[in-house]
Amino acid sequence: MEMEPAVNVLGGVLQPCSMTPRTGFFRDGHCNTCWEDAGSHTVCVIVTAEFLVWSAYIGNDLSTPRPEFDFPGLVPGDRWCLCAARWLEAQDEGCAPRVVLAATHRRALQVIALETLRDHAA
Repeated sequence: MEMEPAVNVLGGVLQPCSMTPRTGFFRDGHCNTCWEDAGSHTVCVIVTAEFLVWSAYIGNDLSTPRPEFDFPGLVPGDRWCLCAARWLEAQDEGCAPRVVLAATHRRALQVIALETLRDHAA
């Protein structure tokens, strides 16, 4: 898999999102992406309790630890690389978590307008 250039939505160098828990499609702590990342795990968010409840409700439980995948489960305040379409869906439902723009990959702009991301900037 060839990683796309690590550029954020502001045009700068992509900053880390989270090493604890380790996030990203490549689990490198950044919202890096590649052609094979069909979900576009490119939006660095600060998760909230409201978002975690909503995500579980729609079938993506991010709170429950999954040791077999070395996943500790998320708690409010954790940073996580979220799929761009999932973030947009949460925004449409009124529960989108705040976005860390410097750690959000520019590929997210294929799904979400920069103005919308700025409106939800952390």
